[in-house]
Amino acid sequence: MNEQEIVISKEKQQEILKKYSSESNYREFDSKFWFYVVAVAAIGLSLFHLYTSGFGLLLAIKQRSIHLGAVLFMVFLLYPASKKRSPMGKPSVIDVVLALLGVVTCGYLVFFFEDIAMRAGMANYTDIILGTILMLLVLEAGRRTMGMILPGLAILSVLYAMYGEWIPGVFGHMNFTYPRIIEQMYISTEGIFSIALGVSAQYIFLFVLFGSFMSASGMGRLINDGSLAMAGKSPGGPAKVAILGSSIMATINGAAVANVVTTGAFTIPLMKKVGYRPRFAGAVEATSSCGGQIMPPVMGAAAFVLAELTGIPYGTVMIAAIVPALLYYLAVWTMVDREARRLELQGMDVSDIPRLKDVLKVRGHMLVPLVVIVAILIKGFSPMYAAFYGILSTLLVASLRKETRMSLPQIVKAMIDGGRTALAVAVACAVVGFVIGVVSLTSVGVVFTDSIIGFTDGMLIPTLFLTMVACIILGMGLPTTPAYIMAATIAVPALIALGVDDLAANLFVFYYAILSTLTPPVAIAAYAAAGLAGSPVFSTGWAALRLALGGFIIPYMFVLEPALLIVRGSAVETLLAVVPAVLGVILLGCAVIGYFRVNCTAFERVVLFIGAFALIIPELATDLTGLAAAVLIYLLQSRRMTGQKSLSQSV
Repeated sequence: MNEQEIVISKEKQQEILKKYSSESNYREFDSKFWFYVVAVAAIGLSLFHLYTSGFGLLLAIKQRSIHLGAVLFMVFLLYPASKKRSPMGKPSVIDVVLALLGVVTCGYLVFFFEDIAMRAGMANYTDIILGTILMLLVLEAGRRTMGMILPGLAILSVLYAMYGEWIPGVFGHMNFTYPRIIEQMYISTEGIFSIALGVSAQYIFLFVLFGSFMSASGMGRLINDGSLAMAGKSPGGPAKVAILGSSIMATINGAAVANVVTTGAFTIPLMKKVGYRPRFAGAVEATSSCGGQIMPPVMGAAAFVLAELTGIPYGTVMIAAIVPALLYYLAVWTMVDREARRLELQGMDVSDIPRLKDVLKVRGHMLVPLVVIVAILIKGFSPMYAAFYGILSTLLVASLRKETRMSLPQIVKAMIDGGRTALAVAVACAVVGFVIGVVSLTSVGVVFTDSIIGFTDGMLIPTLFLTMVACIILGMGLPTTPAYIMAATIAVPALIALGVDDLAANLFVFYYAILSTLTPPVAIAAYAAAGLAGSPVFSTGWAALRLALGGFIIPYMFVLEPALLIVRGSAVETLLAVVPAVLGVILLGCAVIGYFRVNCTAFERVVLFIGAFALIIPELATDLTGLAAAVLIYLLQSRRMTGQKSLSQSV
C-alpha cells in the first residue's frame, strides 16, 4: 500500500489543528531572525529545565518566575493579537514590547525576591506597578492562546475579591484592597505563581519535552506499525488500530486535538476504506484520542496537578488510573468490534500489515524509555526525575539503531518543538492562578462546598451528578488542566465531605474535565476528527459521545467501589471489583451497538442495558442480576442462531 494514498496531507492536518486548537494558531515567521530568537528562547528554557531537574530546583518562586518569563516572551512573539489584523509573518512592535515586559516583570522577582521577603511580602509601589503589568500580560497571553473564557473568569475572580461586600448572601465577604490583591497574585506563591504554575515548571514542561524527543526518534512510526500488526487483521481492524495507537500516542502527544490529528490522519482513511461510515470513523478516533489523557504512564497534564494538589505521589495516581483506563478502552473496543461484526466488515489485507516481529526488531528498543519512566515512578521518585531520565534514556536508546538515531539538528528541533508546545499549558496554569489566589484569599471555596451539599441534601449520587455536569460545562470552554483545577477547587471538597475517597474524588473530576472535549455542543476533539473524516461535525460529536458512554459511567464505578483503583483495596477486593466491571462495560458496548452474538431485538438491548447498569453497582445482588441478563441474552441468541442455521440448511 502506498502510504501517501491513505494518509491525510500535512497541510490538511495543520488546517484542522489551527481551526480547532487555538494553541496551534502561532505565527510562521517570514524572517529567520525572529525564528532564531524564539528558537534560542525555547532551547534555553529546555536546557534550564533539564539542568534544574538533574541538579536541583531553585527556590519555588524563582523557578516559576524564570519559567513564566520565558513563556510570556515566546507567547507574545509567536501568537498574534488578532488573526485578521495582526501581522502573521513577524511580531509587531507592541508584541516585542509585551514580550520584553514579561521578562522584566518576572525577572524582578528573581533578582529582588530577598528584598521582598525582608518586607514580609508587603507590596511597595514598584511591586504594585510591575504586578499590575504582569497580571495584564498573563491575561492577554491567555486570550491569545486559548480565547477569552478563562481570562474572563480570572477577571471576575479579581473583581469578586475586591468588591465582595457588594455581593448579597453567603457569597459576600469583606473587600480586599488592590495592594493586597497584588501581594496575593504577584509576590507570593498563592496566585499567578501558585501550585498550578509550579507543576508546569517542574513536571509538565519536562514531559512535553520528553514527548518531543520520543517523536523525533520515530516513536509515532512504532505506534502506528505496532498497532497495525496487532489489530489490522481483525474485523474492522483500522478502528482497533486507532484505539491502540491513540491510547499510546498520548505519551508523546498530550492534547486531545493534537492526538486526533496525528493518529487520525493515518487511521480515519483506513477506517473509511474498510467500510465504516465517516462519522463513525471520526467518532472512534476522537474517543480513542481523548482517552489517551487517562492512560498511564504519561497521562494528561492535569494528572500532575492532581498529584500535587492532593499530595499523592504521581506513581500512585498512575497505578490507580490503570483499571479505569483499561475499562474505558474495553468499552470502546467492544463497540467497535460489535459494529464491525454487525456490518460484516473485514480486516485489512495481510499484504498491507507489517509483521510485529519486524516492527519490534527495528524500533522496539524505543519502548525502553517508557519502561524507565514507569520504573522510576513506581519506586516513588518525583515525576521530574522520571521525565529527566526518560529524556536521557531516549537519547541513549535511540542512538542504538540508525532508524531512530537523532542528529544534532534533530535534537535541537526537539527542544524547540517542546518549548513551543508547552506554552499554552503554562499560560493556562498561570491564568488559573487568579482563581486559586481568590479562593485561598476568600471563603468562597468553603461556601461552595456547603452550598453543593445543601442543594443535594447531602446525597452522594446527586452530588456526583452535579459535579459531573459542572466539570463538563467548565471543560466546554476551557482546556483540561484549568477545567480540572477549577472543578477540583469547588467540587472535590464537597465529595470528600460526603465520604468519598480523596483520590477517587479527584479522579472523578479529572475524568469529566477530559471527557468534556467529546461532549456536544463544544466537542472540539470530535469536531477535529470530523474535519479529517469529512463528516458533519454534530453527528460526529454525538457518535463520539455514544462511543464514550462507558467513560461517563466508569467514574461512578470507582467512586462507589474504590477497589477499582488498585491502591485503595487488597488484591482480592480489586479482583472482585474488576470482574463484574469488565462484564458490565462489555454488556454496555453490546447494548449501545445493538449486537451481541447477532443483531439484538429491542427487548434484548433493554435487558443488556439493565444488566450493564446492574453490574456497575458494587453489590452481590446486582452483580448476579447482571450476570443473569448476560446468560439470558446468550441463550436467546444461541437459540435464534440455531434456528437460522437449521433454516438455511433446509433451504
